[in-house]
Amino acid sequence: MTTAFAAAPEGAATATIPPAAAEPGKDVVHALNNAFAKVFESVAPSVVIIEVTKKNDGSEGLNFDDLFFQGQPDDNSQRRAPRNLQPIQSEGSGFLVRPDGYIFTNFHVVEGADRVQVKLKDGREFPAKVVGTDEKTDIAVIKIDAANLPVVQMGDSDAVRVGQFAFAIGAPFKLDYTFTYGVVSGKGRSKLFTSGGYSISDYLQTDASINPGNSGGPLCDIDGRVIGMNTLINGLNRGLGFAIPINLAKEIGAELIAGHKIVRPWLGIRIETLGDDSSIRDLFKGIEKGVVVRTIEADAPAYKSDLRPFDVITQVDGTAVETDSQLQHEILKKKVGQDVELTVWRKGQTMKVPVKTGELPNEIARASNEPIKPAQPKQEDVGKFGLQVQDLTKEVAERLHLGVQQGVIVTDVSDNSIAAQQNIQREDIITEVDGKPVNNVASFREALTKADPKRGVLLYLDRKGSKTFAVLKAGS
Repeated sequence: MTTAFAAAPEGAATATIPPAAAEPGKDVVHALNNAFAKVFESVAPSVVIIEVTKKNDGSEGLNFDDLFFQGQPDDNSQRRAPRNLQPIQSEGSGFLVRPDGYIFTNFHVVEGADRVQVKLKDGREFPAKVVGTDEKTDIAVIKIDAANLPVVQMGDSDAVRVGQFAFAIGAPFKLDYTFTYGVVSGKGRSKLFTSGGYSISDYLQTDASINPGNSGGPLCDIDGRVIGMNTLINGLNRGLGFAIPINLAKEIGAELIAGHKIVRPWLGIRIETLGDDSSIRDLFKGIEKGVVVRTIEADAPAYKSDLRPFDVITQVDGTAVETDSQLQHEILKKKVGQDVELTVWRKGQTMKVPVKTGELPNEIARASNEPIKPAQPKQEDVGKFGLQVQDLTKEVAERLHLGVQQGVIVTDVSDNSIAAQQNIQREDIITEVDGKPVNNVASFREALTKADPKRGVLLYLDRKGSKTFAVLKAGS
């Protein structure tokens, strides 16, 4: 078909780009096109597809394979009885880091696996064994029995810049060796994944498409160097993917390959950045930046020190910390059993508090004590705050196995009250009000009478061995 175009009026501007001007632009596009293709060609041989088989105990819901690959329902098929549940099969990705068959992947890819099978780009398949795992960083190392395998080139995740190209390779939805690209859209994304209230990684964020099955695969730069391990899908097709920085994966992976147990230093405190809770900001007059100690865990290293709830930590061994993440990272640099000096702001004064680090436990234990019955003598209702308290007697302390002998015990908290909003719980022991010790209900009520509820009343609490605080504020 021939299409006629009207001639442009004489002297009018033309939209046609002269061939000489267009060629340099094409050269740039072609060069970029070749660069992208070379990333895949150089990295893909070192990427593996991991097939995992797990026992099905009936607790698993629909997985992603069910959602995307299920066939048409068969009316003649019989429902499987629970005793005949088929094993669960899933896929993930990984990448070779040593020619003798060591592979990095995610912990959650191989967690609970009865059988792990690895497929290489050249079509070969090998059974794999799990060498070691670290749940808190979601990193695992597996190994296949092979030699002279192609390995990835490692990059430096600390040198990654927001805005640079990023490429992901993996096996989403059983589509082997899918290649996607985008940019690094953020760095230092913390608190995406926590274990026991403890967040280890600062993730790289990318808009390169990452879907189920990409987990454990590499995130690469334009030179084909691995800068991260893909993980943590934040919803499908939302343009948000995350990767564990490769520097962390290298560090943990080397320890796992060497057969070492991953141990981390721990103080046993729950913290927040000063200013995150605006309702208590007025109680910190005289300090602008730091990390508030919310809770000191029972029997934790910090419990044996002079650190107190409501302290504001400003330095760790002389290094300033302004956020909870910074404090956590400074502690992670220490060794288990090392003496650490915390600079602390407490009620307008700065002091030094030494703490010896302990080992971060796999699970932070929670005491489960027998509930107290609210119908006890001398119980009093602190109406405006929604609290009911009673004297802490020696008999109650012994019956509930409490480690504290002084204070008043909370026997009830009204729903939707100020106390409930501050997460005060039954069986909490109130030991101080605005820094003044509480011995019984009478002294507790007297302290509340003298306090300013508009500014906020600071309560020190003992909760099943842990030390924490709450602020009762009128109108909050």
